Amino acid sequence: MSFSFVNKIFLPETALHFPAKELFLYQYRYNKTYKAWCDCLHTDINNIDSPETIPFLPISFFKTRTVISGDDDYELFFESSGTTQSNKSRHYIKDLDVYIQSFTKGFHIFYGDVKDWCIIGLLPSYLQQQHSSLVKMVDELIRQTNHPQSGFYLYEYEKLFTVLQQLEKAHQKTLLIGVTYALLDFAEQFPSQLSSTAFIETGGMKGRRKELTRNEVHDILKKQFHVQHIHSEYGMSELLSQAYSKQDGRFYCPPWMKVFIRDEDDPLLVKASGKGALNIIDLANANSCAFIATEDVGEVFSDGSFTVAGRLDGSDIRGCSLMVV
Repeated sequence: MSFSFVNKIFLPETALHFPAKELFLYQYRYNKTYKAWCDCLHTDINNIDSPETIPFLPISFFKTRTVISGDDDYELFFESSGTTQSNKSRHYIKDLDVYIQSFTKGFHIFYGDVKDWCIIGLLPSYLQQQHSSLVKMVDELIRQTNHPQSGFYLYEYEKLFTVLQQLEKAHQKTLLIGVTYALLDFAEQFPSQLSSTAFIETGGMKGRRKELTRNEVHDILKKQFHVQHIHSEYGMSELLSQAYSKQDGRFYCPPWMKVFIRDEDDPLLVKASGKGALNIIDLANANSCAFIATEDVGEVFSDGSFTVAGRLDGSDIRGCSLMVV
């Protein structure tokens, strides 16, 4: 059995708790892993009266268990960028179209019509993975632009520089989405002034460079490319939605995604704002688990935006995470 919320997930944030509760009841009934976790917590489903009272599944469960709502059939899976096969998460996707709808609508909210852009992906390490959700997203956005110069680059920095200069002369709005170490390498070798290009860093040093804070990374990129702001994307293989920051590392979610704070000492204490570990409701995860307790720490503000301040002690370091202190 598969339950699609395609027509329900894209609702105003003010109505989030209504489909969230409906989705919780569905996943509690049809997701074996999630139900087992809720039962372990002695959850009284009759007392779920707000998003904060919904149990959040530890994200580490995606490494050790199959997290699917309904039957075990799936279309494909996304895999996290762990250091070994044994510590990679797997997110089984029953309906790829839900993911495409989610990131396409999310992109439109933050950047407008994708057809107005030329999109370039500088994701060499991710391109070498077979099951990257980030590559799938960028590949589809590239296709949707229908721009002849949209595309992926590995380590072809000179060619990338030439293309960006051509786009700059044509005053073409360009979005360069890059893994952090590759953006830094490119900026170091080919500094330039790019007024028509926006940069989105996705995190990830992967041991290739000295670890830097997000602010340090952004300061380097701003100086090398003569831009005022560097954008960031917050996503992970266990989610089907993304948050974006256009400046100062402050992320904003699309209406069907919401971030909460859980107390680091009492993980069952969840609040709408404050500092602590990050819990996420992603209504696009209708066919897996929409309620995720991440291993990131940060701050959620009263307007729903959030910042990321690093990772919990003892949690795995991932390619899509960027330490910020």
